[in-house]
Amino acid sequence: MSRWDDVDDRPGARDYAARFERLAASGHDPHGEASCCAALVDAPATVLDAGCGTGRVAIELARRGYECVGVDVDAEMLDVARQASSDVRWLESDLARFDLDETFELIVAAGNVIPLVAAGDEAAVVARLAARLGDGGLLVAGFGLDAAHLPLPAPPFTIEQYDEWCADVGLTLRNRWSTWSRDPWHPDDGYAVSVHTRT
Repeated sequence: MSRWDDVDDRPGARDYAARFERLAASGHDPHGEASCCAALVDAPATVLDAGCGTGRVAIELARRGYECVGVDVDAEMLDVARQASSDVRWLESDLARFDLDETFELIVAAGNVIPLVAAGDEAAVVARLAARLGDGGLLVAGFGLDAAHLPLPAPPFTIEQYDEWCADVGLTLRNRWSTWSRDPWHPDDGYAVSVHTRT
């Protein structure tokens, strides 16, 4: 069972999607993650949205001309995603065990995906994602590093551990920012967006 399943006040799928609709209606940009990804690779690159939830990132990237696949273990979230877009291929699967024959130019894991997988599965998830990257492909993951940036009482691992899991499967750190707007990152920041590449 994933840590997401253990979050007591996690929103329902429709509530989760509605939250970003309200942000957009109030004038805020709900597509920072998609914009960050679009700055890293040009359309029509292939993109895997890992832990896609209701599909917000994949749907926006598909709208911008990218060829997207979304994968998530939460059937309710995927139901909302499928209703929102038929331009993305949706796959219901655990990130540590999903099976795809294709590779991608960019894989994005937004929204605290890595800290919310099942305890002990983190390295396996990173390995599975790395295996789906083509040469020069990018793994872009954003997640909290302290309780203030996570729906958890404490972070389940450190950024150094994450880098070790990436290095173990042949990924090299290319960039790290403190936000999806690519603000500079400092070691005491509570959030990190990390870009690793397969060299």
